Order: sequence, then structure tokens, then C-alpha cells
Amino acid sequence: MRGNIHVFGVRHLSPMGAWQLRGYLDEIQPDVVLIEGIDDATPLIADMTRKETKPPIAILAYTDSLPVRTIVTPLARYSPEFQAISWASERNAVAQFFDLPSECFLGLLDAEYEWREQMRKESLARQAEETEANADNTAEVAIGLEAPKASLYEQFAMTAGESDFETYWERQFEHNVAPGSYRGGALEFGQAVRELEEDRPRWRAENLIREAYMRRRIEETIAAGTPPEKIVAVVGAFHATALSADLPAMTDDELASLRRRTSKLTLMPYSYFKLSSQSGYGAGNQAPAYFELMWQALNEGNVRGLSHRYLSSVAQHLRKAGTHRSTAEVIESVRLAETLSALKDGLAPTLSDLRDAAITLLGQGETTTVKEALAHVEVGTEIGELPDGVSQTSIQADFQRELKRLKLEKYKTTVEQPLDLDLRENRQAKTEEAAYLDLHRSSLFHRLRVLQVPFAKFTHARQESTTWAERWIMQWTPESEIALVEAVLEGETIVLATAFRFNTQLADCVTIADAARLVNDACQCGMMEAMDQARDRLQELAVATSDLAAIADAAFELMQVVRFGNVRRFDPEPLLPLLEELFVEGALSLYAAAGCDDNAAKKLLEAIEKLNRVGLEFAELVDESLWTSRLQQLADSDDRNPLLSGYACAILLERGLIANEALAREVSRRLSPGVPADLGAGWFEGLAQRNRYALIARQTLWEQLADYVGSLDDDQFARALVFLRRAFSTFVPRERRQICENLGEHWGLNKDQTAELLEGPLSEEEEEKLSDLNDFDFGDF
Repeated sequence: MRGNIHVFGVRHLSPMGAWQLRGYLDEIQPDVVLIEGIDDATPLIADMTRKETKPPIAILAYTDSLPVRTIVTPLARYSPEFQAISWASERNAVAQFFDLPSECFLGLLDAEYEWREQMRKESLARQAEETEANADNTAEVAIGLEAPKASLYEQFAMTAGESDFETYWERQFEHNVAPGSYRGGALEFGQAVRELEEDRPRWRAENLIREAYMRRRIEETIAAGTPPEKIVAVVGAFHATALSADLPAMTDDELASLRRRTSKLTLMPYSYFKLSSQSGYGAGNQAPAYFELMWQALNEGNVRGLSHRYLSSVAQHLRKAGTHRSTAEVIESVRLAETLSALKDGLAPTLSDLRDAAITLLGQGETTTVKEALAHVEVGTEIGELPDGVSQTSIQADFQRELKRLKLEKYKTTVEQPLDLDLRENRQAKTEEAAYLDLHRSSLFHRLRVLQVPFAKFTHARQESTTWAERWIMQWTPESEIALVEAVLEGETIVLATAFRFNTQLADCVTIADAARLVNDACQCGMMEAMDQARDRLQELAVATSDLAAIADAAFELMQVVRFGNVRRFDPEPLLPLLEELFVEGALSLYAAAGCDDNAAKKLLEAIEKLNRVGLEFAELVDESLWTSRLQQLADSDDRNPLLSGYACAILLERGLIANEALAREVSRRLSPGVPADLGAGWFEGLAQRNRYALIARQTLWEQLADYVGSLDDDQFARALVFLRRAFSTFVPRERRQICENLGEHWGLNKDQTAELLEGPLSEEEEEKLSDLNDFDFGDF
């Protein structure tokens, strides 16, 4: 009895499939249209067909417990499934999804993740065994590797003489407007795939489960009183033959045995960018904007006109970008595309043909010339829309309210837009809400950042010089919507979810640097209670911490918070004693931490810089004399890392705490012939890290350095060269030239002579020495 239903196999996001499906539905006039899709999403169909709904949209199913799993089903205007729903709504027929319920799909997804993790562990174990067994036979193992086999779909394309499957499908299925051609071809294609796809048992098993459930739903529909001949099932081509075949439906016991995860469903706007394959949600549709053009051409009865529309659009984008292309060039492009299609016996040019024609004639052979225009015409920036309040979670509704309250609705697009904020009070505003509009915007953006909802991306432009200016890059994507929906597991509103996230992070916090970052995050989010909790945690951790890098990070974060105090409308006074305490701990830890190797020293440079900035910013609060005395102790020491000793000397010099005579004595001592080359040159590397103009102006320094280098033997010179190359690598060309002029003066050359030597060609002897130097293995040192 089930065999009498009508089955229409499609490829998801197929314009010709959607167009011929509507014609087929007009012919059959079914009472019920069953559509491949999550069964419990059927109640969402009413919202999907409202006139305010604008595709692309997507059905999002997600677990209501951790770990979060999600399933996204995207629908474009030209999706066969969306057109089936639209047809049923227009004809007052019943439309229902009839694939597995979301909780079963999510249960299968859980099982898939567990299986992949198991396979990963087994693979790593095998690799370890093979590495151990073949440690002395690496070459033989490598020879045995084989290139990966082409996929089944690629094999279809190669057999047909096409370069890729997308072109194969378009030429074979998307251009033939003959009634019944698509349905018949898709049925044969699906059957061929079923017969050949034997090497993916887990994938086949999942499809068998789904098909058994769909047969069950068909039988339920018939049992409810709908004649089989009044039912049309719209499914992927792979499933088409399995639904009409004499195969058993899923039993109650089999349904009850399926693994499940409790779930929730919602509709969300989607975008053409995410429908494209470059986004990871391709669903077999690399160029959604192009297929939208195809859908329009089909409905206008002019599928051959697609090539004219595509290439004209490319030319228009080029003209807007300032690259003129004539109408004659567009006409020639169309002719070339049609010729390329004719060579393959095609009915119309494929996207591949059109792209080749565009690059050849409109791009004049250069892909880069037309790359941006092709992206606009093929992918586009279209984003869907849903009526207010449609199928939203509480946190989505809260987000929409915040956008409206903070006048941010225009930024909810897929096009990147900059937004500059001034966090200061606007004294000309009539209400307090308006006076602090940008501050409230900033708090929302930082809350979304903490929740990892990618809507507003913070940039650090102007942040160093001002505490009140922020720049954000705004862009809304389907990933933003998914992340927002997932956040509902942590709270019903954005504030509650952010507070929950803070509590989770505080529970996991084990370093003072992490705790200080949470203090800063809470401040930026405008969540003072969370900031107090993070401050208490920071105080607990600070008691037992002597790690200079962590202390410096924490002090620097607190400095940033205190600097923002007035702008963000909170009293930073409770943080000041903690900042003072951290600064003292950092100063006391400096000397001991400096007894390290060069790798550790490079990391400590940033820590010393951060503490120094805190000292300069809060000179009246912190114990500056303790800090400078510890810097002096480090600068004078011979048993600490020379890079850090040199850096400490540079800071003291910058602060005006080292006289010229004292610096000259220290340079003479550090760069004396008796000092090992790596110690002397390492110290100079640290000294050269900052305050370069003051260093360059000291002629004595360069004379001493030149004499020092001249006194080294070949082995010592090679060791010193490692540090000297590194020290001078960050100097700009103008600074290096000034240094050379200083050295030239020491050697008895004036500036003009030095410039002539610098700019003149190298002699053969100099070329040879330079070649030997470039071949030198600095890694040995």
C-alpha cells in the first residue's frame, strides 16, 4: 500500500529540483506533503511561511544540557524543501517533516562524536606502535603510503569528463527543463549511489534507521486517512527508492531503543555566505547567490539568460570598483561561456564555464582582477529575516530587545561595519539612558565576548592613548545565532548567562593572572558583583604567588581596570590596595626571577615592562623606590641573566637614574675583552631594547662596542654575533644608518664617506665573507 505514494528525490538547495517539484505538485495535487527534515520541527512551518519571513533561514536543534550538540538545517528560497512548504501553504495542503525527531538525531550525533574520539585514540596508538617498530626504517614506511582515493561523487564527475562533482551535477541536472527529467534522473542517481557506496557502514546504518522511521511516518499518515496516491514525499535522492520499496517500517520497540538527547528547536536567520562551501555549512551549494539567479531565470522561463545575467553582474561590480569593462566584453564573455558549454554538449553554461569566461575576458586572464566581483555574484551577502518573536529562545528575545534599546539593529548584517564608541557621558542628551548609550553598548559587546558570541569584535585602536574610546567591528553570522542559542543553557538572558560564565571561570581559576583578567572582564561587562567576586579570588591566590610573569600580568590588568574607573562609572578604590600589594610582590620577585636562561628571559622582558608601566602610572600609590632599587640591583649584577640586566639598565637610563659617566663605566665593564662574548653581547641586546635615540646619541657607547667586537677572536665573534644580530634586527633603517655614521666617525670617516661606503657596491672579497656569514649555523649557539 505504501508503494502507491509519490516520491520526489532532490538534491538539497537545488533550483531545478525546486522548480520541477512545484510543477510535479501542481500535477499530483496531494493532500499531504511529507518533507525530509526533523520531525518535531513541523510546528515551525507556520512561521516559515509567514510573509515577513525572508530566506535564507535555518532550523536549529540543540541539546538542553551539556555537552552542547547542534544540528542546523539551512533553507534557501530555491530549496526544494522550502518550495514544498510554500506550495502546501498556498494550496491549503498539509506539510509535515517526517525524518527522525531532533532528540534522536542529537543522540546519533553524540554516538558519532564518541566513535570519532575512539578512532582517534586507536589511530594514535597505532601510529605510536608503527613509529616504534619502524624507527630505523622510516624510508620504507613512507614508500608504502598511497594517495587518498577519489570520493564516489568525484568518480561520477571523472566518468562524465568533468573536473568536479558540482559541475557534473549542474550540467546533468540543473539545466534540463523537460518535465520529469529531474525526478527521473535523481531517482537513477540515488540508486547508483546506494549500490556503490559500500565502504561507509556507519553512514549506511544511520540512513537505514532514518529510512525505517520515514516509512513508519508514511504508514501513520495513511492510517490517519490520507490515501497513498494523495501523498508526496520529498526526500534526498539517496532515499527515494528506499521509501517506495517493500521494506519494513520502524517498530515501536526499535524506536524506543534509539539513543536520545533531550532537545529544543528554533528558527534562525541564515546567510548566503554560510550556505557556501567555504563556511563549512555547504550542503552541496558552493555559490548560493548564483543559484538564486538561476531560480529567478527558471521562474522567468529563461534559463539560457542566466549567463547574460551572471556576466553582466560581474561587469557591474568591476565598474563599481573602478575597473571599466565594456558591453562588448560582456557579450564576448557570454559567447565564450556558451562555446565552452557546447564543447561538453551542455544545454547551458555551467558556473565553471561562466567563471572561466569571466576570468579570461573580464579579468583579462587575471583571477585577482575579478576575484571580489565573482564572490559578490556567486556567494553574495544575503541574510535572512524572521518576524519579531518567531520561535526564539529567551536569550534570543533578550538580545533583540537589547539591539532595539541600544539602537544597534542596523548592525545585524553579514557586512562588516565599524562602530566607534565614546564611553564618556553625553551631557547634551536628554535622558540618562541616552547620555550613556555608548557605555551600555560597550557593556553588551563585552558580555557577548565573554559568552563567545561573535557579533562585535573589539579592536585596540586608540586604546593605548585613551580610556574612553573603543572601536568595534560589527558582523552578524549564523555562527553568532548558534552561539547565542547555546548560551541559553547558562542563563535565560545575556546578563544571567554572562554571570554564570563568570562563576564557572572563577571556579576553574588557578592563577592570579587569570583572576585579574576576570576582574577586568567583569569591569568591562559592567557587572560589579562579578568583579568583587573575582577580586576576592585574586586576593586569595596572590598570597601564595611568587611567579613574576603572573604577578606582572595581574598588576597590569588591575591597572587597566583602575584607569577605566571614572569612565565605566564604578569606584576603583577597593582595587588600589591589591594593586599596591601586587607591585611590591613583583618588585621583590624580580632579582630571583632574573636568574634564568635566555628562553625564560625573553618572556620576562614583557613582565618587567608591565610592572614598570604600573609604576609610572601610579607613582604616588606604589613603592617606586623599591622598584627602582631592584632594577638597579639587577642592572649591577653579573650573576643574573645578561639580557635582563641590560634591560634593567635601559629602563633606569630612560627614567634618568643613570648618569652618562655611570653608563660609560658600565658599558666599559660589560664590553671588556675579558667578558665572555655571549654575556657581553647579551647585555647589549637588553640595553638596546628601548630608548634607542638616547643610545644612538652616545658616541662613546658605539666606540666601546666597536673596540669590544674588534677584540674578539673568531669563535667569540661567532657567539657574540648571535646576540648582536638579534639586537639590531628591530632597528629601523634610519637608526642603523645613524649607528654606522657613529662608527664611521670612530674610524676616522666623516658622514659623507660613511654614506658612500654604505651605498657603494660590495667588493668580491666582501661578497665572499658575506656568503660565509649567511651559511653560518647560528642554531649551534
